[in-house]
Amino acid sequence: MSAVCIPPEVALDPAFQAITAIRTLAMDAVQTANSGHPGTPVSLAPVAYTLWQDFLQYDPADPTWRNRDRFVLSAGHASLLLYGVLHIAGVKRLGTDGKPTATPAISLDDIKKFRQLHSVCAGHPEYHFCSGVETTTGPLGNGASTSVGMAMAEKWLAANYNRPNHEIFGYQVWSILGDGCMMEGITSEAASLAGHLQLDNLVWIYDSNRITIEGSTDLAFNEDTGARFLAYGWNVLRLADVNDLPRLRDVLAKARATTGRPTLIVADSHIAWGVPGKMDSHSAHGEPLGWDNIEKAKLVYGVDPKARFHVPEIVYQHMADGLGKRGAAQHATWNVTFDSYCKTYPELARQLEEIDSGSLPAGWDKDLPKFPSGEVDDPKIPGKKKINSAATRDASGKVLNAIAKNVPWLIGGSADLAPSTKTLLTFSGANAFQPESFGGRNLHFGVREHAMGAILNGLVLSKLRAYGSGFLIFSDYGRGSLRLGAIMELPVLYIFTHDSLGVGEDGPTHQPIEQLAGLRAIPHMTVLRPADANEVAEAWRWIMPRRHHPVVLVLTRQELTIVDREKYGAASGLAKGAYVLADAPDGKPKVLLLGTGSEVNLCLAAHDELAKEGISSRVVSMPSWEIFEATCAKDPAYREKVLPSAVTARVAVEMGSPMGWAQYAGSTGAVIAMRSFGASAPLKDLLVEFGFTPAKVVEAAKAQLAK
Repeated sequence: MSAVCIPPEVALDPAFQAITAIRTLAMDAVQTANSGHPGTPVSLAPVAYTLWQDFLQYDPADPTWRNRDRFVLSAGHASLLLYGVLHIAGVKRLGTDGKPTATPAISLDDIKKFRQLHSVCAGHPEYHFCSGVETTTGPLGNGASTSVGMAMAEKWLAANYNRPNHEIFGYQVWSILGDGCMMEGITSEAASLAGHLQLDNLVWIYDSNRITIEGSTDLAFNEDTGARFLAYGWNVLRLADVNDLPRLRDVLAKARATTGRPTLIVADSHIAWGVPGKMDSHSAHGEPLGWDNIEKAKLVYGVDPKARFHVPEIVYQHMADGLGKRGAAQHATWNVTFDSYCKTYPELARQLEEIDSGSLPAGWDKDLPKFPSGEVDDPKIPGKKKINSAATRDASGKVLNAIAKNVPWLIGGSADLAPSTKTLLTFSGANAFQPESFGGRNLHFGVREHAMGAILNGLVLSKLRAYGSGFLIFSDYGRGSLRLGAIMELPVLYIFTHDSLGVGEDGPTHQPIEQLAGLRAIPHMTVLRPADANEVAEAWRWIMPRRHHPVVLVLTRQELTIVDREKYGAASGLAKGAYVLADAPDGKPKVLLLGTGSEVNLCLAAHDELAKEGISSRVVSMPSWEIFEATCAKDPAYREKVLPSAVTARVAVEMGSPMGWAQYAGSTGAVIAMRSFGASAPLKDLLVEFGFTPAKVVEAAKAQLAK
């Protein structure tokens, strides 16, 4: 195909008209919005069309069909490539009940409102906004990395639920990436793991157009990407011209047939193909093309240059006769298989329904452990007693294993830190997720925090309950993926341990300071920092029924005294986010002591010291600000009940940044927190050095009362 002139017989071909429709819709929408990226949708229209029309296992009438192929546009700036193909393919919109309707997911009017307020055609594809968008993309490389999680989910589901003559899961995951995706480190992390896992249900199509915002990729990127992926253990195919449809079909067929390893297709393209003066131009990547150039391009394509947002009727019929009929037939055949499966394997079918609905099996929490307080035998000194204590990471490991035995689709792992984060599933049959055991439930992400987060998003988008773990300080490495999970409101669970100066001798590089405040700043994210082992159990009890929003569970390495719940408030108060743990005898405290996590122990010790001096205080455990605020939004009186406004003498204690504590301590309250980085020393020395002792809490309380 030449960019100079399209022969009439080609211009009238339904396939070419469909490709042209995707191109012209993208150009018109970007120009109308005066914002967006037209180049890649124009150049990759043949790839999107061919993949959907000839290869995708997908029913446009039901875009949530369990066994559909997943398509992820990792190059999310090219969103109109996806919107255009969803429109011409006739993909249906989901109703409020989550079931397909007769309404198109993307109408022409929607495309005309590209990048406008409340439009389903957002600047970058957004999950929840419109059917057919499998994940939110935009930050480069994250979509491709999320597709690895989707491919892992398919392997896990197939291994656990397929039965002879009943293949319920057998889909593939396709993703389109650009040069920017290939430069991002997260892509390398995910690709390396995908190669190790031999995910042959995964195909990445790399749009090698050699253009970025700043200009030619020669400015910063000239490696042999194919060679890099061969080293990762991928199958690598090359496509010299994306407009060569026969060769394109051949390459996609080979990718789909590949076994034993994922496939990368290196596809050469010309950005803004057919637009005079714009081919291989970085300005076409991220700017409107101008109506004059668009009209000239339409002449090249053989269509009316003045017609805007025009799709010939033959295109809709052509897609319906191809993708539409094929997808409907595949779905109907699958339905017959699944009906038989439900009769033959009713228990497995019930589990799949629970997975899809986000519900939990009956009795999922029946084995939750309870942790006794008081004196116990000291395992280190025979015959001696000690006050029972436990690191909250150790308590969490016990709770996790108790729950996972009863929730078969709860899977997860760590960025190479499972022995430290206590997140290994140790019961019989848990096993490791590996190429020879895709049914395993222990995931090993390697030292790849950012990819771990994106993969978790992919697993949860596939309806599994997934968790990932690491040290709290290293949450920074995965923050981009954490944030995208929050945008999508996915119930991903992060278990972050080594939460404070408690790391001790490892020093300031490993001691988190600003991380708690940073995580609390993310909308739709719930941060939980339990004070003892029984608060940990209650945290898990709260977490597991969540169907929306990610949760961060923040845990200690050091042991914490298990609170005597007969003397102090019940740990079930955690479900309200903050609760009265210890109080003045008459319920009228003169000073409030507020804390989270390990610092609650300091508050309790200070409470006892103050009581000896006749000073009445209240200790409030505040494991989750977000849950507390949600509780108060429903029950405004609860805030006053826990934090009486008349008591302005307040001390908040947390081994992290003081940011945010003023909303609870008040503008005149004291906040004992970290205002510097930590230091390398034994924990007991650090606590004294930075003021985290009962004596300092007592001193601050008295100073508050003296005001």
